[in-house]
Amino acid sequence: MENDDPRLLYGRKLADAMLDEVAGEVKELKEAGVEPFLMTLEADDDTASKVYRDSQRRIAKRVGINYETIELSPATSQQRLLNYVDRINRDPFINGLIVNLPLPEHINTTAVQWSIARKKDVEGVTPCNLGGLFLGAEGLRPCTAQAILALIKSTGIDLRGKEVVMVGHSEIVGKPTALLLLHEDATVSVCHYATSQRGLLEEHVRNAEVLVVAVGKPGLIKGEWIKEGALVIDAGISTVDDRIVGDVEFESALKRASYITPVPGGVGAVTVAYLMKNTIEALRWQMNEKS
Repeated sequence: MENDDPRLLYGRKLADAMLDEVAGEVKELKEAGVEPFLMTLEADDDTASKVYRDSQRRIAKRVGINYETIELSPATSQQRLLNYVDRINRDPFINGLIVNLPLPEHINTTAVQWSIARKKDVEGVTPCNLGGLFLGAEGLRPCTAQAILALIKSTGIDLRGKEVVMVGHSEIVGKPTALLLLHEDATVSVCHYATSQRGLLEEHVRNAEVLVVAVGKPGLIKGEWIKEGALVIDAGISTVDDRIVGDVEFESALKRASYITPVPGGVGAVTVAYLMKNTIEALRWQMNEKS
């Protein structure tokens, strides 16, 4: 059961509203004879990846999107994986493709992700879609970045000019989130490992009116660093003693924040909802190309 503390920014309500909308669109498409199809590829036995995949499958079923997974051996070659991606790219009945991470160490993850057709790239990881994000042009956006922005906006905050600190600069979360926030006219600082090495992370965090963290390092952000009244989005996920935890010291941060996302229960549900939404956007993009 979700805690009724108004400071806790759960993602379920927002995700449910999005999924109801997607389910309505799927119903209309099926009535017109169109069957949305989402394909995933994986080549690793990673437990967290399988949990994410199971969540994808469950939510896809809920909204009516056909979902299928191709599981390859961790020993598969990079060329074989690329061949699968190419076949999916050319299959007109498949509308979206996810390559679940991590991939085995001998495979170049970037090369595989960048080989996905941009109009089937429902996670928004290809250069064309990321370039579109940079320029504010048409394209599919990274799901977690969209989820983070949606959760921030759900509080009613006006981001214009706000001091926002993004901790983490990954290609799939940190950098895209920073760009989305810049499009909202926020004042964005991006911190990363070198910020921490110089001993400046605490200083930046203490200045944040909105703090977003996506690193995957438990307890990285001390609760005492949080500015009074700050909005905190914790997109980090780690397992500690069989518990799923975020990057922020939750209990102490909760005492200072105006809003904070719990882990789990915050960003994840909205991320999967955007994955389904992106699948429908991809399908419509493909349909418009054919018409």
